[in-house]
Amino acid sequence: MSEPVFGPVPSRRLGRSLGVNNIIGKTCSYNCIYCQAGRTRELTIERRKFYDPEWLADKVLHRVSELERNGEKIDYVTFVPNGEPSLDINIGREARAIRDAGLRTAVISNGSLLWMEDVRSDLGVFDLVSVKVDAVTPRLWRMINRPHPYLEIKEIIEGIKQFSHGYRGVLITETMLVGNIDYSEEAGRIAEVLEAVDPDRAYIMVPVRPPAEKHVRPPSTHTLLMVYEAVRSRLGDRVVVLQRPEEGEFTALGDLEKEILSIISVHPLRIDQVEEIIRRHGGSMDVVDKLVEKGLAEIIVYNGRKYLVRKMH
Repeated sequence: MSEPVFGPVPSRRLGRSLGVNNIIGKTCSYNCIYCQAGRTRELTIERRKFYDPEWLADKVLHRVSELERNGEKIDYVTFVPNGEPSLDINIGREARAIRDAGLRTAVISNGSLLWMEDVRSDLGVFDLVSVKVDAVTPRLWRMINRPHPYLEIKEIIEGIKQFSHGYRGVLITETMLVGNIDYSEEAGRIAEVLEAVDPDRAYIMVPVRPPAEKHVRPPSTHTLLMVYEAVRSRLGDRVVVLQRPEEGEFTALGDLEKEILSIISVHPLRIDQVEEIIRRHGGSMDVVDKLVEKGLAEIIVYNGRKYLVRKMH
């Protein structure tokens, strides 16, 4: 079983990020076609307990102590699981315990549950919150995000707006664009919603790692620029395009096999990144062979590059 705390890993938005996978299994309210963690195994909107909150917070603080002894610093402790983090009913308690230890906290959420008052309250504990606005038209939203059938995009958008108006931390939005979709009318609608949400930063993104569905490809340059300009006309220089993988060092401590498995559970790694982790740890590529032989990982090719990804059962 992989550890719930991993890294730190380099993040294009958060610098050096210590990851927290507070969800067990691929449990989510969405089943996005581009998700780097693979297809959702349990599609749900029911919040519940996944880990004991004190145990999880202690795991984070112990990891931070280990990193400090090694001279490593982190910018954020980031809840970025292989599912929707706000499905964890204890996420607010966990974040508060970590913040009380003097650490900055972030959460990468799809925002789909922010129509719930308790979710807004829990995510309000974090120093930084990221929410997803991939589409606002119901047809495109269902095509791209493949949500739980009880969810409605209008209600989600209103929940995100309500959260934004009361939140005092750093709010960012993410809009993932995929190929073979006509955004000519959707671009303006996305821009209008983002203006109403009023984030500190709006990221326009493209798939850079192996997606849940093999047919998913990045959008054309024309589409990327069209959406960028539409959002920029509303938000000015607060809009940023991310279309390259992050660069930087991934950190592994302790059992190398468990460490790599923890990272790829939520963050597929290029083979050159795996090689660098193993080199810095003083191990050998045999660990990759063992993960593959055990059926825990597999090597796939996406956009001409080889990746080590978690094999879901």
